[in-house]
Order: sequence, then C-alpha cells, then structure tokens
Amino acid sequence: MQKTRLALRHIEAFRAVMLGGSMTEAARRLHTSQPQVSRLISQLETITQFALFDRKGSKLSPTVDGLRFFEEVEKTFIGLAGLESAAAGIRSFGAGRLSVAAMPRLAGGLLARIVARFKAQYPEVTVSIHSGSDTAVNHWIASGFCDTGLAMLYGESPHIQVEPVITTQCVAVLPPGHPLARHRRLKPADFAGLPFISFPPGAPMREHVDQIFTAAGVERGVTAAEASLGASICALVAQGLGVSLINPLAAREESQGSGLEIRPFAPSVPLSIALLFPPYHTRSRLVTVFSQLARDVIRQELDWLRPRR
Repeated sequence: MQKTRLALRHIEAFRAVMLGGSMTEAARRLHTSQPQVSRLISQLETITQFALFDRKGSKLSPTVDGLRFFEEVEKTFIGLAGLESAAAGIRSFGAGRLSVAAMPRLAGGLLARIVARFKAQYPEVTVSIHSGSDTAVNHWIASGFCDTGLAMLYGESPHIQVEPVITTQCVAVLPPGHPLARHRRLKPADFAGLPFISFPPGAPMREHVDQIFTAAGVERGVTAAEASLGASICALVAQGLGVSLINPLAAREESQGSGLEIRPFAPSVPLSIALLFPPYHTRSRLVTVFSQLARDVIRQELDWLRPRR
C-alpha cells in the first residue's frame, strides 16, 4: 500500500479548519465538500502521527499538538504571502504596497477611514488590511508580515514597537435601567455581589480588572459570561446578564439603540489606541507617511476619548 505523502492540499485544509472553526466552514472557504475536508484532515493526522483536533460530536477544538503545528503552518504561509507580495511589486514595476493589521472593530471602522484618506493622497499605493484577533495582529507585526498595525492595548506588547496615539480609560457598562445608572461615576464597591461579564482568563484586560477588585477588597458576583470582543460583552450586558468594564469606543458604538448605560469608573483602567511596528525594521518612507496620516485621523476622530477633568 502506497504511503500518503504530505501535500499542500492537506495543509490548506488544516489551515482552513483552524481559521474557520469547523469542517463545514473550511469546505466553504476551499470551495469543496465537507467530506473531502474531513478526509484530508484524517490523512494529515496519519502523516503527522498525532491528533490535530479533539472531536466532541460535531464540534472541533485543536489539541496542543494541533496548535503547535498551526504555528509552524502560519510561518510558512506568511513566507508564501511575502513571496506573493514581492512578485506583485515586480509585476507592477515597483508600485508601492502597504500591509496594515488591526482587530475587527478598528479594521472595519477607523482603519478603513484612515486608508480612504491615504488613498485619496496616494492612489497608486495598494493597501492591504488584515483583520484578526489581538494575538494574530501581534504575530503579523512581530514577524514583519504587516508593515504597521492599529490596536487597542491594555498592557505591554512585547516583541513589537508600540507608539501610543491616544491614552484613555475604560468605562462601566450597565443593562438598560440598572439601579447603578443613578450614579454619575462608579467604583469597585458598587459592583459588590453583582454578576460580571469578563474577558477570558489570560487577557490583559481581565488581569488588570481582577487586580483592581482584589486590591479594593471587593468580591463581585459570579462570572455570568466571558467574551473576547467588546461588542460581545456589550451585547451580553444589554441582555441583562451582568455588568462589565470595557473600552469606551466599543461602549459608545454598541450603546446606540441598545439602551446600554455607560458610566465613568475609578480607579482608572487605562488603554491606548496605538500604532504598531515590526521590531528592528527600518521604516520605509511609505510607512512613515501612512503612520503620520493615521495619527492625524485618530486624534481628529477620537479626541472625545481623552479623559476630561
């Protein structure tokens, strides 16, 4: 029996499942059938001789070995993407290309408007926006896959260069009509015994908030739910599942039409809207011009985020 050899189609199927979260979504992305994706994953597990996923019914979750393998796969794809970018530059006789990373909320709003302003001045430059989780954004920047990035940071980001543009504070969000809404400003003691919507364990925001309540000696109620995106936290709060602390940009956008109550919170939970750059890279003139325009747009549009005395 001929041994199945590792092929690009196996890696593409595995990557599609990891990015899409399911065999069905991977099949849609690859324009193939779900059984074909499942067959390729099974072959890849035979080739690698370890399980890539834990299967519980129709749900998949990557194993530790699967996550480690995915890290190596991403390195390869980043390398391929770099070659594709170089080839595109050669085809277009050196026309400028710029790759920018951001988390979904920033990528679909603020960053898109920055790019629109930039393209109005430099229409010949091709700008590519890469949207992903904070971990993905940091990886793309640290590896040099993206030239620059835009992020909301709650703490330090090692292995990349960070230049804060605006520093602001997180706010408390409450369900519509919540009794705490009668206060103009909230403090840890106000949250005693209340169900709380948290960021996942390990997230910088989660750690910072937990430290504040621990230092104040305040015990909140049960963790009603956890979510990694501000929009999801706001949606859960709006449904009355609990209270939370999040960035003011998400709070303001999600409160429109939802009745979500927003209040200042002390002690402050600082965050920065910052530009990110790869480490040890000399910035090109293109990156320098783009980042300066980005700073101007951020300050113009988000000046309301600055804490007022």
